[in-house]
Amino acid sequence: MNDSETIAAIATAVAAGAGSVAIVRISGLEAEAIGRRLFLVAGRQDWDSHRVLYGHVLDPASGERVDEALLLLMRAPRSFTREDVVELHCHGGLEAVRRVLELVLAAGARRAAPGEFSQRAFLNGRLDLTQAEAVVAMITARSRRAAQLAMAGIDGGVQRRISALRERLLDQLAELEARVDFEDDLPPLDGAAVVAELVAVRVELELLVAEGQQGERLSEGLRVAIVGRPNVGKSSLLNLLSRRDRAIVTDWPGTTRDLLESELVLNGVPLTLVDTAGIRATEDPLERLGIERSYGALAAADAVLLLFDLTAGWTAADAELRRLVPAGVPLLLVGNKADLVAALPAGLGDGPAQPADVVISALHGEGREALATLLLQRCGLGDVTGLQVALNARQRDLAAGAATALAASLEAAEQQLPWDFWTIDLRAAVRQLGEITGEEVSEAVLDRVFARFCIGK
Repeated sequence: MNDSETIAAIATAVAAGAGSVAIVRISGLEAEAIGRRLFLVAGRQDWDSHRVLYGHVLDPASGERVDEALLLLMRAPRSFTREDVVELHCHGGLEAVRRVLELVLAAGARRAAPGEFSQRAFLNGRLDLTQAEAVVAMITARSRRAAQLAMAGIDGGVQRRISALRERLLDQLAELEARVDFEDDLPPLDGAAVVAELVAVRVELELLVAEGQQGERLSEGLRVAIVGRPNVGKSSLLNLLSRRDRAIVTDWPGTTRDLLESELVLNGVPLTLVDTAGIRATEDPLERLGIERSYGALAAADAVLLLFDLTAGWTAADAELRRLVPAGVPLLLVGNKADLVAALPAGLGDGPAQPADVVISALHGEGREALATLLLQRCGLGDVTGLQVALNARQRDLAAGAATALAASLEAAEQQLPWDFWTIDLRAAVRQLGEITGEEVSEAVLDRVFARFCIGK
C-alpha cells in the first residue's frame, strides 16, 4: 500500500432497496481536490471543514448531473484517518453510488483495499491496533452486550489493560537488566518481589484470555442443536425459544425432514437454534436424509439440547442419542410435555428414571426461563455482566503466549539462575504484549489484520 495515494471506496452496504443513503468515502492529499472537481455546490456555500454542503455530483466529461447529494469535508488531522477526507452522501441503491465511485476513481483516486481506511488511521496514530480491531467487532456484533464490549475496545479498554501490564513487565525487565550490567554499583535486587510481580501479571493475563473466550462466544454466538426421537416436541421447543412459529408442529412422527434454523438473542447471547429431524430407524428415503443431516448438526453444535418425552420416560433410544453427543460439548437433558404428566392415569409415565436437567412444556411455555438460564450456564455464559473487555482470537493467542513466557521466566527464577536468564523469556512476554496493541508489530501482521476488514472501513 502507498500511503501517499488518495483512496476511495463505498462505505455503506450496497444492494437494491437496502438503504436510502449510500456513502462514497475519499481519503488522502487529493480528496478535497477530487470533491471540488466532481461536486457542484448549490448557491453560495463555503467549503469549510466539518460542514455539510448540498449540491450535485457531476460527470466532468459531459456535465451530466449524476446524483443529488451531500458532501462532508473533514480536513486533516480532524478525521478518521487523520488525512483530508471527503464523503459523498448519495442516494442508496446500486447504480447511482457505483457511478459516483467510478467518477471518483477516474478523477485520480485509487480503489481502497479492505480495511485500508482503518489501517491509515492506525499508521497515523488515530487508533491503536486494539481499537481498530474493535471497529470490526462493532460492525459484526450480533447482540447489545457484544456491541458494548466492542465499544469498550474502541474507547481503549483493551489497550489500557494490556499497556498497563506491559509497563509492569518493562519495570521488572529494567531492574533485571540493570543488575546484569551494573550489579556492583546498585543495591541488591529483591528477587522475591520480582517473582511476585511476574506471577501477578501472569494471573491477570490468564484471566484476560478466559474472558476473551467468553467475549468470543458473545460476539459469534452459539450453535445449539435440538435433538431427540420423533415427536418429542423439538419443533415446539424451537418455536418456544424463538417466540414465533418457525417450525411446523404435528402429532405425526417424521414431520421435520430437514434442518431448520432460527437466530435469536437469549439473555443477551446470540444463538442459532437448529431443529433436527427425529432420529429413528425408517425406510423413508427423505426422512433418512434428514436424519443423516441431524447427525451432522450434532457433530457441529456448540451445545446440545436432548429432548425426551416425560410421558414415555427415559428410553434406550434416548440413551443411545446421548452417547452420540461429542465429548466436551455442553449437553442438557430436557424433559418435555410436563403438562401431560399430571394428567396420566396411575401407573403410566412411571417408566425408567427420567434424568432431566430441566423440565418444560414446549407447548405451553413452562420452564422456558429455567432452560435458557441453565443452557447459558453450561456454556460458560451464565453471568457476563462483569465482563468489561474481551480480547479477540489474535489478541488471546498473544496474551496466552506472554503468560507462557512468564512461566518460563519464573522457572528460571525457581532454579535460581542468573538474572540474564530471567530476562530472556521476560523480553518475549513484553514483545507479545506490544504486538497486541501494535507497538511491536510487523507489516505482514498488519496486512493480515486489516485484510479481514470490509472494503470502505
